[in-house]
Amino acid sequence: MEISFHNNMFSLLLLLLPSLSFSPSAWAACNAVDKEALLGFKRTITADPSRLLQSWISSTDCCTSWKGVACNSVGRVVNVTRSGLVSDDDDLLDTFMNGTLSPSLGNLSYLQLLDLSNLKNLNGPIPPEFGKLRRLTHLFLNSNQLTGSIPATFKHLSRLERLFLNNNHISGIIPFSVIGSLTALTELGLSENQLRGSIPATIGKLVLLTKLDLHANNLSGSLPTTIGKLKSLKYLDLSQNTIKGSIPKSIGGLSALVLLDLNQNQITGSIPSSISGLISLQFCRISENKLTGSLPPSIGHLPSIQRLILENNKLTGKLPATMGHLVTLTELFLSNNRITSKIPSSFSNLQNLQTLDLSRNHLSGELPTELAKLQNLQTLDLSFNPLGLVSIPKWFAKLKLFRLMLAKTGIRGSLPRWLSSTSISTLDLSDNALTGKLPPWIGNMTSLSLLNLSSNGLHSSIPAEFKNLRRLMDLDLHSNKFSGNLDTIFSKGTDDPIGHYNSIDLSDNMFAGPINDSVLQSSAMDSITSLVLSYNLLKGSIPKSIRKLSELRILKVVSNGLSGKIPVELGDAMGLTTILLSRNNLMGSIPGKVINLNELKEFDVSHNQLRGEIPPHKAIIPVSSFIGNPGLCGAPLPPCERS
Repeated sequence: MEISFHNNMFSLLLLLLPSLSFSPSAWAACNAVDKEALLGFKRTITADPSRLLQSWISSTDCCTSWKGVACNSVGRVVNVTRSGLVSDDDDLLDTFMNGTLSPSLGNLSYLQLLDLSNLKNLNGPIPPEFGKLRRLTHLFLNSNQLTGSIPATFKHLSRLERLFLNNNHISGIIPFSVIGSLTALTELGLSENQLRGSIPATIGKLVLLTKLDLHANNLSGSLPTTIGKLKSLKYLDLSQNTIKGSIPKSIGGLSALVLLDLNQNQITGSIPSSISGLISLQFCRISENKLTGSLPPSIGHLPSIQRLILENNKLTGKLPATMGHLVTLTELFLSNNRITSKIPSSFSNLQNLQTLDLSRNHLSGELPTELAKLQNLQTLDLSFNPLGLVSIPKWFAKLKLFRLMLAKTGIRGSLPRWLSSTSISTLDLSDNALTGKLPPWIGNMTSLSLLNLSSNGLHSSIPAEFKNLRRLMDLDLHSNKFSGNLDTIFSKGTDDPIGHYNSIDLSDNMFAGPINDSVLQSSAMDSITSLVLSYNLLKGSIPKSIRKLSELRILKVVSNGLSGKIPVELGDAMGLTTILLSRNNLMGSIPGKVINLNELKEFDVSHNQLRGEIPPHKAIIPVSSFIGNPGLCGAPLPPCERS
């Protein structure tokens, strides 16, 4: 979930703004110092495939003839815009330049706007001479390959309103003196660099700041308490750093804040009760940290919140009943915490809720029937909670769910028939105690794209009606007692362009018979990437038609009764990274084409009846992958005996 405060389209918009210059009839000739400063920059450019600087010729006037340059009435350059996103005759050109930033640009003493963003390949440091641009209000150098540190001379840019250096390779610390001096800043983007150290406490002086984006750096230290002084701040993204310490109580002072993203840090402590002061907050993500303690009841007083994402922490205690006041909430993610007790019945008031993910907690007790009121709910994930459901509550049939995940929630018995009349596309009931047959009405669940019934006690063959699952793309039935052949699964229908398998896992069942050559050529199988059939009763040879599975990456058919040779055609599945065929009755030699697949990382043919010399191969394959084949020899096994 990437949040960006200065996207590439900004440069395009600048080109469409009214010119900062006056009428041509009022212009003075281009100032000689300014012209030479621009030509100095042009000389440092080593590649300009779209000829962005072609019009910059010393014999012409830089104010009237040079593209991307605008002047004031006395011939001083005030605007230089040569972005890698260029608008030309209603088309958008995405281009680049090679080269460096010339110190001569620091001589443009009247410059107000400099946009050299999205040129992709501008490299080297930002010249300290840029600190001389005292009139500069907008500086866009984002999306290049710039290195070095933020120049200390930037502290002189007291008129700067927007500064974007994001998506470069800038390193070092964020200078305290610079941040404290840029008091006119409204937007600051330093994300996707290699900045380290703490966020300067002087950030609190930037009282006009509305956007602060420092995500994807190496920032550490704690959040400065002075951040609470930024009363105008609307967007704050500090995600993907290594920030430690707790969330300061002062954060409650950010009453204008719309977006708060602290994802993927090392923040500890509890969520302060002052969070209720974030009355404008719509998006809050503090996931993948080390938060502890209970959710404060005050979290129920966020009148504008739409998305609340607190997953992957160490939160404990009960879910506050006050969360039922969050009537604007559309998504709630609290998975992988240590939250206990019941789901409050007040959650039934969340009428706009579309996603509720409480998986991987310690929730227990009966689910409140009032949750049937959540008619906008599309995704419900309660997996891996000790709910002791026994059966899926019948009132679930009143919901209009697309995705239902109830893995390891204590469900027993047979699949409830009301599922057949739903539009569920993702159904995960794995790790329960389901028993009985896979019912024929499963074929009525024609919206299914993912079905996971693994680790249950289901038995029987796959019903013929399974072929009606024309949208099914991911199937996991491993660790059950299913039997019969695989034809029905492999030859199911498709609903182009969907319904072609991505993955199938049928391992640890009792499927029997051969893998028929023809079913591997069905349209449902033509884009499969992972096929896992281990620990069944399959017999016969590996079909040569496996060569048709051009997208296959993982093939696991361990511990079956396969016989015959390893087909050389397996080497035509060029993307294979994993081939596990151990504990079968395979004979013959190992095809060199197979063991030398370019992407191969894992290969195991141990405990078969293979013979001959192991072909020379590039992949690092341990001895254990070949043992149990008395007729095999050659590295990494002992060398073959030469007669």
